Amino acid sequence: MAKAEKKISSAFIYFFGSFGGILFGYDIGVMTGALPFLQADWHLENAASLVGWITSAVMFGAIFGGALAGQLSDKFGRRKMILMSAIVFMVFSVLSGVSPDMGETSAYYLIIVRMLLGLAVGAASALVPAYMSEMAPASARGRLSGLNQTMIVSGMLLSYVVDFLLKDLPGEWAWRLMLGLAAVPALILFLGVLRLPESPRFLLRKGDEEQARRVLTYIRKNPAEIDQELASIKETAKEERQVNSKTSWSTLFSSKYRYLVIAGVGVAAFQQFQGANAIFYYIPLIVQKATGQAASSNLMWPIVQGVILVIGSLVYMWIADKFNRRTLLMVGGAVMGLSFILPAIINWMMPNMNPMTIVVFLCIYVAFYSFTWAPLTWVLVGEIFPLAIRGRASGLASSFNWIGSWLVGLIFPIMTASMPQEAVFAIFGVICILGVIFVKTCVPETRGHTLEEIEEQGTNRGRVKAGNPEN
Repeated sequence: MAKAEKKISSAFIYFFGSFGGILFGYDIGVMTGALPFLQADWHLENAASLVGWITSAVMFGAIFGGALAGQLSDKFGRRKMILMSAIVFMVFSVLSGVSPDMGETSAYYLIIVRMLLGLAVGAASALVPAYMSEMAPASARGRLSGLNQTMIVSGMLLSYVVDFLLKDLPGEWAWRLMLGLAAVPALILFLGVLRLPESPRFLLRKGDEEQARRVLTYIRKNPAEIDQELASIKETAKEERQVNSKTSWSTLFSSKYRYLVIAGVGVAAFQQFQGANAIFYYIPLIVQKATGQAASSNLMWPIVQGVILVIGSLVYMWIADKFNRRTLLMVGGAVMGLSFILPAIINWMMPNMNPMTIVVFLCIYVAFYSFTWAPLTWVLVGEIFPLAIRGRASGLASSFNWIGSWLVGLIFPIMTASMPQEAVFAIFGVICILGVIFVKTCVPETRGHTLEEIEEQGTNRGRVKAGNPEN
């Protein structure tokens, strides 16, 4: 058995360790192309609330899936929970594709099924970064976090391409296949993860040092490095046990940590409330409203957005350690805000504006989002929280991020049904600018600083805010 395991290459481990991002991305993107056909098939063109719920149900389920998976993975292991997530994803993807046609009841069935599918999406979003961070050497964690982001946007692009290839099928078949085919990458993930080892951190926590050492031999070449890492993992686990016995949820809001918690959770929330998912979920409908062309004939635009996202993720991997986190977030947020606000101003000054102008500005928004707020949010969240509150604070940030994703997906069609599209995006643009102000005033720089230095910044800021700089 040991000999067979030793054939596992580090490239195989990192590829399938991050492959869960494909599932995450696919399900973010697939409804973009499926929705126009689903609306026509079930006559939901004037049911903005139902459309919002069908689209956002996955994110609602993900709010709970991430938290649940984090708890269960500490008990059963990262690998087993990724396998379970793949199974759940397969089952409910198929059930989405075979939704019964029973009038309005069908919409409620699909909403419930997609909520349950969201449990797997949320689990993947939590488990994949955790598994990758525990498998990767410290020197490669930045690049491998970029790999996870690339997998996510590649999954989105894959779903857009599948939607485009299936668009000429009869409408009732097109959306069903688009949703059902999500089971294919889930099956690939399941088969790949069957060969993956458990993370050495989890194995040591369970007292299996021999197996932990064996796993490290697959992904580390230097025996001295293996010994050093085992010792480091043991020491960290000991510190975490001591810390967890002394902290509670109220600790997050003590004067010592409040500043850092507000900074990390705020950035995670702003990432979604800035409106990116409104574009990713509804771009064919946005183009339809702008031009009058049928949404089902505009499925090339999601592919354009997907290509921009993939290129942006690669640009981020190139510039990640060349610029300060705050600089990238503020520049990105400013351009994103202007990309949303300028079309409203231009349309107000020139009512006969070319309707495709708004789509061009949306592409600019996606380009800057793809290499700033999209990846940097999770880099910053991973760096900003001290050990004493990291688990709870990271979970809180993730929950706020999913809540924002869910609300944007839910309310965007309702907003566009009641006000001009340019006005809706202008509102999101204002939120982008508020995000820039938030980063400027509330977020510390984490690039090039140790976790201890970041924690000291938070502690000192908390003292100043409390008006007690000496304590």
